[in-house]
Amino acid sequence: MAKLSAKEIIDSLKEMTLLEIKEVVDLMKEEFGVDPSAVAVAAPAAGAAVAADATPSTVDVVLANAGANKINVIKLVKEITGLGLGEAKAIADNGGVVKEKVSADEANELKAKFEEAGATIELK
Repeated sequence: MAKLSAKEIIDSLKEMTLLEIKEVVDLMKEEFGVDPSAVAVAAPAAGAAVAADATPSTVDVVLANAGANKINVIKLVKEITGLGLGEAKAIADNGGVVKEKVSADEANELKAKFEEAGATIELK
């Protein structure tokens, strides 16, 4: 096997997806017992991989499915959004954004409330 130069390695990283780069980093940790993150940050694509792993500061709470107990979900949508009954019912029927750009903590609290009511929530 031919030895690759550092430039060739960096060029190959630029062609990889973020998931592929993460796999390479994990394999390096296993093989050499060290965390190559400090070295990987030097490559622009790897730097993007590190940034992609960071938790976003705000998320959107999206209703994917109201579930069997739709009346409770409608009430919850109405309470959280301040929308009228018809608008809240439309979100429960069709799904959609319940609340935009909320903190991750608040989003998790809202998700727990909706799941307790039987709904399926996605955080985006």
